Amino acid sequence: MRTNLDTLAVVRNLGILAHVDAGKTTVTERILYATGTTHRRGEVHDGTTVTDFDSQERDRGITIFAAAVSCAWDGHRINLIDTPGHVDFADEVERSLRVLDGAVAVFDAVAGVEPQSESVWRQADRYGVPRIAFVNKLDRAGADLDTAVESIRERLHPAPLVLQLPIGAQDAFRGVVDLVHMRALTWTDGGDMVVADIPEELREEARRRRRLLEEAVAELHSAALEEFCMQSTLDTGTLVDGLRDLTRTGDAVVVLCGSAYRNRGIEPLLDAVVAYLPSPLDVPPVHGTLGDTRQERPADPAAPFAALVFKVNATPTGRLAYLRVYSGTIEKGDMVMDAGARRGVRVGRILRVQADRHAQLDRAVAGDIVAVVGLKSVRAGSTLCAPDAPLVLEPASVAEPVVSVAVEAVRSTDTDRLASSLARLAEEDPSLVVRTDPETGQTVLSGMGELHLEVALEKARRDHGLDVNAGRPRVAHRETVGRGVSGHVFRHVKQDGGAGQFAHVVLDVEPLGVDAGFEFRSAVVGGRVPQEYVRAVEAGCRDALTEGPLGGHPVTGLRVTLTDGATHVKDSSDTAFRTAGRFGLREALRACAMVLLEPVAEVTVTVPDAAVGGVLGDLAARRGRVSGSVTRSGSAVVTATVPLAELFGYATRLRSRTQGRGTFTARPTGYAPAPTPATLAADRR
Repeated sequence: MRTNLDTLAVVRNLGILAHVDAGKTTVTERILYATGTTHRRGEVHDGTTVTDFDSQERDRGITIFAAAVSCAWDGHRINLIDTPGHVDFADEVERSLRVLDGAVAVFDAVAGVEPQSESVWRQADRYGVPRIAFVNKLDRAGADLDTAVESIRERLHPAPLVLQLPIGAQDAFRGVVDLVHMRALTWTDGGDMVVADIPEELREEARRRRRLLEEAVAELHSAALEEFCMQSTLDTGTLVDGLRDLTRTGDAVVVLCGSAYRNRGIEPLLDAVVAYLPSPLDVPPVHGTLGDTRQERPADPAAPFAALVFKVNATPTGRLAYLRVYSGTIEKGDMVMDAGARRGVRVGRILRVQADRHAQLDRAVAGDIVAVVGLKSVRAGSTLCAPDAPLVLEPASVAEPVVSVAVEAVRSTDTDRLASSLARLAEEDPSLVVRTDPETGQTVLSGMGELHLEVALEKARRDHGLDVNAGRPRVAHRETVGRGVSGHVFRHVKQDGGAGQFAHVVLDVEPLGVDAGFEFRSAVVGGRVPQEYVRAVEAGCRDALTEGPLGGHPVTGLRVTLTDGATHVKDSSDTAFRTAGRFGLREALRACAMVLLEPVAEVTVTVPDAAVGGVLGDLAARRGRVSGSVTRSGSAVVTATVPLAELFGYATRLRSRTQGRGTFTARPTGYAPAPTPATLAADRR
């Protein structure tokens, strides 16, 4: 009997993470079915899933928007977020991870760790989110648990602790041996789990793997090591405690396996979520700032209220703000403070979210993930807190857009409606940026990739009934220093009546590398430039980095050193030295040898063996640099670094070259020097 669902100890807030097509949404659907939340198994290919409810998600067969659902298992409440797997929507994953206590990382048993699997794993590392690994699709041809686990060890570098041994392989996969409790779990064609003794032919292998598991846990866990040294084995209770501690500290990751599509392996996965992933009580108190002081709030319903808004969504029934409550309690009608805007907002309805369906709640307490209606001013990243106990929580980081398109309404009468629609899109998705080009007057929409922008514009067309034209996507260039200058002198003198302005600076500029940012240091001796003016010079230099001399692009990858300067007893000021830093660095950059940078992406292309030659030739024509190629089950997997600008339209081109059998993923990896027109012409010859 499920009881005590409202206490913090039995709450699990987790996300489902993976590369696109690894089976995240199917795993989520099977969890909802196994917990009795739904009574029919939703299928991605049929467009009947609960979490992929948006029309574009169903049309494209991929997850685009993070969707929250809630279910109950073994007396625990599980708040679950199904996240996108496509790299263009990584910012949606970032915002979800910011508010989660744990995650299930899903891997394809054939492909192992794929590029976006690695990216979302690193995102979870940044937020310290404990994870469980679930190796999915063991029923596929070429599936191999050990190979997938080895790829986790090599590419993600945690200690993988495998808790199961498959029973049957590929089409014959029918269950697993539970190495923790030493029993066999099999599933009927109807999806019912059967618990039995381990088959005779697998007992020796199961004992060997249980021994390896005990040794691995003892090596990493001090209490387990003590028992192992005394008894040469580990009791089940000690083993479970060790697995829980290692998972929550991130020193290891437990690995389970199954086939979500065939409904095999879901119940043990839910048991592992309950047993190993943390509750809100098990994670450190959330930290925030109040002015210059740092404060923490415990996960306690009686503490002052504090919550972080991680997603905003406009629906036909109202504007929803999705938030994670870290401390305290809110009830319908309460007045809370939007800490960033420093204004009060009133809580309308509080909703328990089931993807696109909602159930009304009277209140929400610490540990809850809920949606709130009525918060018109809040944005993703806003902190909500008690008015008498203000606090600002750190929001999720937002990646810089890398692709832009010019957007215009087909009918001039729709121009204002288009502006309103784009503003609403940017409000819901902070990784979208809308601006007006000062030179052309065009409205420019920037995002994380071609698909990201395509989805946003299609949303404007469908939701707002707009006819929209979009120009060819443009990439966001940067500029850097190829060869610097030393001893560049700049004097700022201004005298127009009254107090004047005087600042004298001497700057050295040197390159730091393509992937570096900006560094400033002072080598002034003898107090020739007081420290407060040094800070002003640095601020002015940062102002100058917004527009480089080559094309007005942001400048990166350089170090500026203030080597000398002079002041005036009356006319020197912070303003004068900030102005000198800004214009002095602009002059110095014009004297440097500057290099234009373009964004590049790591591309992984999977194609039939027969199409490899044509694909390699096409990548070379797109200025791609091939870094690796492996053969896997009759297909070739080619890895290359390609300029992002050359990937526009690549999906269509790849399909035509491979008769629709080729697929690719692209992951932005930074910037690289862009070729000059002369170099491009020489390459074409």
